Amino acid sequence: MHINILLPHKEKFSINSASSVSITVMNNFNHSKYKKLIRIFGQNVCNPLIKDNFIGIKDPTIFFKSKNKNLANKMCKIINKTQTGKKIIEIHNRPYLVNTIFKKTQNKVITLFFHNDPLSMRGSKSIIERNKLLQRVDKVICVSNFIKNKFLRDVNDNHNKVTVLYNGIERQAVNFPKKNKQIIFVGRIVKEKGVHLYSKAVKQIAHKFKEWKFLIIGSYKLGDKETSIFSKQIIQEFNNIGLNTMVLGFLSNQNVKQIMSESSLIVIPSLWDEPFGLVAAEAMSCGVGIISSNSGGLPEIIKGNGILIENVNEKKIVSELEKVLSSNEKLKKLQKLSWNNFELFSSQTSRELDIIRKKLFLR
Repeated sequence: MHINILLPHKEKFSINSASSVSITVMNNFNHSKYKKLIRIFGQNVCNPLIKDNFIGIKDPTIFFKSKNKNLANKMCKIINKTQTGKKIIEIHNRPYLVNTIFKKTQNKVITLFFHNDPLSMRGSKSIIERNKLLQRVDKVICVSNFIKNKFLRDVNDNHNKVTVLYNGIERQAVNFPKKNKQIIFVGRIVKEKGVHLYSKAVKQIAHKFKEWKFLIIGSYKLGDKETSIFSKQIIQEFNNIGLNTMVLGFLSNQNVKQIMSESSLIVIPSLWDEPFGLVAAEAMSCGVGIISSNSGGLPEIIKGNGILIENVNEKKIVSELEKVLSSNEKLKKLQKLSWNNFELFSSQTSRELDIIRKKLFLR
């Protein structure tokens, strides 16, 4: 058996720039019993998360050539040349590449992973496209029921090919971590993440809770120094609120988790439908109290273990923060709910994925 994982070109499978898809693939790999059989294909990077099993592919020399199709074509050439027998090909977040891989490889099993809304992706937007995908792939794995329901909208999954496998998280602490008076926002500094609502809310309460630190961890683009007018404005406004506010910029996942484990609360004010809610899951693994919008897959991950805000806005965030920060009992209760009810261990997710792989291979 050979297992080939194809990452989207925009994913930087590196220690310093990894985002959610790369981290999930790494976590699944680390706990898989099929490690020696796995090859991960992605854009060429320095310091890959997994050195021995990662195959970095250089960008095409022709400017207008699709970088994702280049990855798919190069991967197909490599596996056709080096692998005999049945092979599993796992495509992450690029449904339009299924057709290319289906035509260019033999004796294969294709699994398609959706980490985001299929109705917004090239190759799965229409009913016709999704029905065609179900004809050509052997399994569709969605990161939440929210995403699964999107994929199956007006589509018949007669062969039960579509399933849900939540992203697994590495819980680093064995015991409940010691907490500082620190509140965080983690995510890209873009409007759909609701970071401006967090900033405005903090501006209203920072003077009242001077012993607390308020942080923003993130940047306009993951692992990138590029900024936007919006992100520049948020960074400037937030840093100017007072001595207890700071924008830390983009940090590695390891550093984010370290700060998370020391933090008391996290605010997740997303305005768009989060497909899964990786930040919420990571916060639970670190015992951080959660105040979140009730959008997309977030309630599915948080369940009853945090404060969920319908139609989130600045006023509602201020109200919930004031309630929690004014009551040590409420704060501790939120933290314990996160810590005690965390279930998404990456070891379990990896085991479930290995079971799916084995069943597909033996079919």
